[in-house]
Amino acid sequence: MAAHILIDGEGLLADYVYDQLSPNYLVRRQSILEEVPENTQLALVLHDTWNPFIHQKAEERFRALGIPWLRGFVSFGEGIIGPLVRPDIPGCSNCADIRLMLAGPDRQEMWGLRVKTAAGERLLRDAWASRTGLSQMAILISNEVQRVLQGESSCLEERVFITNLRTLTISSHFFLPDPLCPMCSPLPKDTSELAQIRLESSPKLNPTGYRCRSMDELKNVLVKDYLDYRTGVMNGKMQDFRLPFADVLVNMPLFDGDEGVAGRTNSYEMSELTAILEGLERYCGIEPRGKKRVVRDSYHNLADKALNPAKVGLHEKEQYAKLDFPFKPFHPDKPMNWVWGYSFLQERPILVPELLSYYSLGNGEGFVYETSNGCALGGSLEEAIFHAIMEVVERDSFLLTWYAKLPLPRLDLSSANDKELQMMVSRIREVVGYDLHFYNSMMEHEIPSVWAVAKNRRSKGTNLICAAAANLDPIKAVKSAIFELAGMMIRHDEILEKNRQKYEEMLQDPFAVRTMVDHGMLYGLREAEERLNFLMDENRPLRTFEQEFKCPPVNTDLKDDLQDILDRFRRLDLEVIVVDQTSPITKRNGLFCVKVLIPGMLPMTFGHHLTRIKGLDRVLNVPVKLGFYKQPLTYEQLNPYPHPFP
Repeated sequence: MAAHILIDGEGLLADYVYDQLSPNYLVRRQSILEEVPENTQLALVLHDTWNPFIHQKAEERFRALGIPWLRGFVSFGEGIIGPLVRPDIPGCSNCADIRLMLAGPDRQEMWGLRVKTAAGERLLRDAWASRTGLSQMAILISNEVQRVLQGESSCLEERVFITNLRTLTISSHFFLPDPLCPMCSPLPKDTSELAQIRLESSPKLNPTGYRCRSMDELKNVLVKDYLDYRTGVMNGKMQDFRLPFADVLVNMPLFDGDEGVAGRTNSYEMSELTAILEGLERYCGIEPRGKKRVVRDSYHNLADKALNPAKVGLHEKEQYAKLDFPFKPFHPDKPMNWVWGYSFLQERPILVPELLSYYSLGNGEGFVYETSNGCALGGSLEEAIFHAIMEVVERDSFLLTWYAKLPLPRLDLSSANDKELQMMVSRIREVVGYDLHFYNSMMEHEIPSVWAVAKNRRSKGTNLICAAAANLDPIKAVKSAIFELAGMMIRHDEILEKNRQKYEEMLQDPFAVRTMVDHGMLYGLREAEERLNFLMDENRPLRTFEQEFKCPPVNTDLKDDLQDILDRFRRLDLEVIVVDQTSPITKRNGLFCVKVLIPGMLPMTFGHHLTRIKGLDRVLNVPVKLGFYKQPLTYEQLNPYPHPFP
């Protein structure tokens, strides 16, 4: 029995497809706004122009009727075919349009045009819609229809074909369903039950490492699923051959601009994969994409099951009072959005302000500035939590050292007895002319962390660059910090020379430091080096790794490492809260993303006016516990200058 096909559309493309299919199938031409015959097995929506209004109606009608459908249209010199939309599977025409627009250079203009056409405004026939090009598109569509009706897998599921109507070349592009798509997203509601965490076994690749998935395994999906110049979550890459290590920048397009993410390792292939993973972490941390938010209320009404926002550190009262300050003071009676997290100290789900769980760079309801601090991606939930905790520790240790001016022990890198590390140090020195200085910034929890300083041996260029890292293995922490430092060399030289006067003014006015780049560039000036004298005093003796650190534990399961860390924080009465940021686009490949908050620890902020230390007594008391001071500090004694974390 011949299959029944419905074609909606006027124009040459619809005519050509009808002519090719009608000899073998029962094809009916009508508007989708009319009643659809019950026996329709496949619908085609074909136009010589772009018609989002009809595509939206097709999504609504065919999804409700359970009918798969395929579209073809012409837009700005290109013929777009696909995706094949199945009513019970995520990945619809709306998802494809969003990916195409975001990855394109004119995303805001295209979005505005889409809004107009979705409201019924029609576009003129594209000048490049030639008979030859449309005929070629018709052949592709007809071939795909035959595959679908014969029960074969479609080449257009989560994929679109793009025909350049000038050259008639064809390209195929994979796209991921948009988790927030109003048409096909199946996201569950955010509930306390879904926030519950039971740590499970997560066997490590090797006992001395802290990963459970290998890059050899992940490289088969990372580029294929996430990097595509027309439809990808990331749409471009660039290799920087000037730096001492393999450096790859990957671009993640956002509606308001582009976000660059970097990977640095000893090979360009590995750096590209690392950059993609970093981009996925950013993607998950921007806004909730794994669960639908449902809780909106005041802290006053939720206090028995919610994190007290005041515990995470607030801005100075003087800043809140300024008219141009982007945040408002926290008030317990003011409603806000909440998401569910899990408290390992309380061993129960807990509500966390959404603006603390995701990026909060300044909007109507924000009461503090929150970055990606404490976000991490992992091959298991346990791996993600482990590395998120390491980032919180790294930044807390750095900031506590800065504000309390701690004269940390100097580390002798040659004592590490690690050949790769010695080669990295030599490469930095010989290729870019920097000496490396490392300091033990481990705090009372005894999780190894380091403060790194690269000191320029040349007379020109950036004088000092700072970085930090934390890891149960201090040598791994040192290597991680070196890769971070290397990514700023040479690039910072160019920025400094171009904007030297601006950064010199910041020496006199700390509140002129407004961005992340400003923090690092300020200390690229030689005149700012004296502010680091408390740390870089060469009269203190060098200490070996053996003297400063215990041997890292050797476990075969990452769960055991994580459990040990959680026990340390529990003994110190520090609460580890985990918000699962995992989205469907990462979960499809077994990748998990989390945000870890440890109230009381110092959060990294950028912009001196956005400093968050008020209410965090840790910065006053921990230096005494470590023996650096005999009595607690006061806030007035803390370092008044902007921190140098770049």
